[in-house]
Amino acid sequence: MARIRLALIGLSQSAKTSWARDGHLPYLLSERGRERYKIAALLNSSEEAAQRAIDHYELGADVAAYGSPQALAEDPNIDLVVCTTRVDVHYGTIRPSLEAGKSAFVEWPLAESLQRASELADLARERHVRTIVGLQARVAPVVLKIKELLEAGTIGQVLSSDVSAATPLGGGDSISEGLAYFMDKKVGGNAVTIAFGHTIDYVHFVLGEYASSQAHWQIQRPNQTIVNRETGAKRLIISDVPDLVSLHGTLQPSRYVAEGASLVVHFRSGPPFPGTTAFAWTITGQKGEIRVSSERGPSIQVAADDVPVPIEVHDFATGEVKQVEWTWEEWQGTLSARGRNIGKVYDLLYEGRVEKSGVANFETAAVRHRQLNAMLSQ
Repeated sequence: MARIRLALIGLSQSAKTSWARDGHLPYLLSERGRERYKIAALLNSSEEAAQRAIDHYELGADVAAYGSPQALAEDPNIDLVVCTTRVDVHYGTIRPSLEAGKSAFVEWPLAESLQRASELADLARERHVRTIVGLQARVAPVVLKIKELLEAGTIGQVLSSDVSAATPLGGGDSISEGLAYFMDKKVGGNAVTIAFGHTIDYVHFVLGEYASSQAHWQIQRPNQTIVNRETGAKRLIISDVPDLVSLHGTLQPSRYVAEGASLVVHFRSGPPFPGTTAFAWTITGQKGEIRVSSERGPSIQVAADDVPVPIEVHDFATGEVKQVEWTWEEWQGTLSARGRNIGKVYDLLYEGRVEKSGVANFETAAVRHRQLNAMLSQ
């Protein structure tokens, strides 16, 4: 099978943090990735910026440099467009490629608003193009192992589940200049849409969606100081983004979820109480319980080997608690933590198995956007 020719939007030479560099390049530049994909173009804020990134990452003289989304969309040598920019740039940079009928892989959140996310989903459906959204925890081995245990009836039908999540970073009265946009809800990228959004998506991927739910949110620390880490300069802003969210409701029944089963989720931006676990997810069934925990918080889609994410199963009949092992595929173990599940998504796309594997697309992303929009409107 021929390699898939892709264009990366947002790979920068100068960015201090870069999901394109840290999440996508490890796989794409690996031996396995090079066998399946060809980076054929970059799109940045200008053609010159794109060329600087091509040179910096030594991608090759045959990689095209673009500064215009429309020019990229018109390139016949591109099969897949991958968008890794800040969320409020997603819509404008990816829409021309969708209109041109190109496949698209857009990082989460899909867009800065429900309206624009829905527009992109509608356009992709009209053009009959394949889409992916970077909710990559759906392919994480730890998440798939939990789903496997439930499908096997290990704890019987699910009666309830509760999630307690805190983020090791944030939660104070200051934030770096580079993340100041996290305090502005209209930008669309913040701790709720990103960290909570990823978390609630893989929880629903395992347990199914709510049949009905209610939400509560709070802005505990609206007064924020923006700090320039290089110059020391400070400025004050008022945040309109919640830093505490709670959800509770009834899950839709399924083969392994009982009628009336509850799901309760508590999320806060900021570290947990000292000595307690930043993330704990318990699933209670008729015959036992499953507990998943992580010292680094709920972002188990970027779990690293040095901080384990154990799965424990408590058997009610025997009282015994066993740890269930899960592993990375051998090739994933050679990549950085951020690149492993992104690499798996790329693999599934190349093999034509994204739909069968439940990889998130624009349609499923729109579902999650609707949930977040309704939740934050309450």
